[in-house]
Amino acid sequence: MKFLDLAKVYIRSGSGGAGAVSFRREKFIEFGGPDGGDGGRGGDVIVEAIEGLNTLIDFRYQQHFYAQNGQHGMGRQRTGASGDDIVLKVPVGTEILDEDEETVIADLTEVGQRVVLAKGGNGGFGNLHFKTSTNRAPRNANPGQEGVERTIWLRLKLIADAGLVGLPNAGKSTFLAATSNARPKIADYPFTTLHPNLGVVGIDGREFVMADIPGLIEGASEGRGIGDRFLGHIERCATLLHLIDATSEDVVADAQTVLTELAAYSPVLMEKPRVTALNKIDAVDAEQLEERRAALEDTLGTRVLIMSGVTRAGVPEVLRALWTDIAPTRKAVEEEQIKWQP
Repeated sequence: MKFLDLAKVYIRSGSGGAGAVSFRREKFIEFGGPDGGDGGRGGDVIVEAIEGLNTLIDFRYQQHFYAQNGQHGMGRQRTGASGDDIVLKVPVGTEILDEDEETVIADLTEVGQRVVLAKGGNGGFGNLHFKTSTNRAPRNANPGQEGVERTIWLRLKLIADAGLVGLPNAGKSTFLAATSNARPKIADYPFTTLHPNLGVVGIDGREFVMADIPGLIEGASEGRGIGDRFLGHIERCATLLHLIDATSEDVVADAQTVLTELAAYSPVLMEKPRVTALNKIDAVDAEQLEERRAALEDTLGTRVLIMSGVTRAGVPEVLRALWTDIAPTRKAVEEEQIKWQP
């Protein structure tokens, strides 16, 4: 299935049905009076987060969604039928944005969460509502209320516990493939990964979800390379794993490039817990490795782990460091769920 994380759709709720102008006409009843019914209510446009979806590809083939209009009222005080609602089914983690692509209307982060995007119009009153002591035969009724028409954007942000960041060819996809059942494309050229990949990673009997996004390069925040389009997928992560290629001649510059692009995209990403690791240690001799590791620790002011996604050396230590950052968020979610149990 092709991955699509941004879609523009056009929605319109149903219009209400018009009220009826009708009079009771029955044998032996001389003055039947008005009996026009009200119009039915228009259908709503609703968005719902469901299980089993991880892309917005369905909205590439259908962009227009119109709820059903309400039926008009009829005689004998019969109210028109209400229009059917229309439900847009989206993956968990989808943000609903206004037409300006900035205003967030809703953020669907849980299965079953529903939001009404456009309410249907009310049905008009029939002439029965206008009967008074001085106007016993009203010949007017209200039209139905018009539906709401609007343009919205759907933006998917994947739900993951940890996110992988780094320059192209830093070994992110290899690491994901080595630690989970995910099978991302792996090759020896930049930008092998063209869309995010998710994998379930296990360590010490615990599991968490890791997201791999395309590599960043200098100027990504300004649109170079694939740009920062996919950085939104790691905004929900509890922690980040910053992988640095140990075979690079200047590991410090590589690390600073990625951190600069993260800061340019959002301060939120810079505030997240972060585990830094030198990858591909199997391709570097011990002396060079220690020099580059020491340079990184001095510049970044944090501990730098070493690992190899190919030989799996040091991988368990990296996963345990990630779990240390993820565990508090898991505990907070569990406590919230227990708190709201009936």
